[in-house]
Amino acid sequence: MTNKNLVAAATKPLILAILRRGENYGYQIIQKISEISGEEISWSEPMLYPFLQRLEKEGLIKSRWKIAENKRLRRYYKLTERGLAELEQERVEWFKVQALFRSLLEESR
Repeated sequence: MTNKNLVAAATKPLILAILRRGENYGYQIIQKISEISGEEISWSEPMLYPFLQRLEKEGLIKSRWKIAENKRLRRYYKLTERGLAELEQERVEWFKVQALFRSLLEESR
């Protein structure tokens, strides 16, 4: 299982990256992160929904209610232009940290 502190730090860019692929509802986001991570990361609904609300308040995502194919009313989330810019900034920062970490580990060999 992946370290929870590391996952917590990566939550925002992970959600933004998933939503960059298209509109999703909450449980769908949970399923996608589990699938993409090979079930190394598992989020719960009580953890995810407050985080989605915070991202929406920050203007990084927006939501709308929509009736799904199974006739259930679901709240779908979508990346905004501001969210796309934030994702790019997060990507740059994560790659810097990754490069630094790789450099430090290679030096220690």
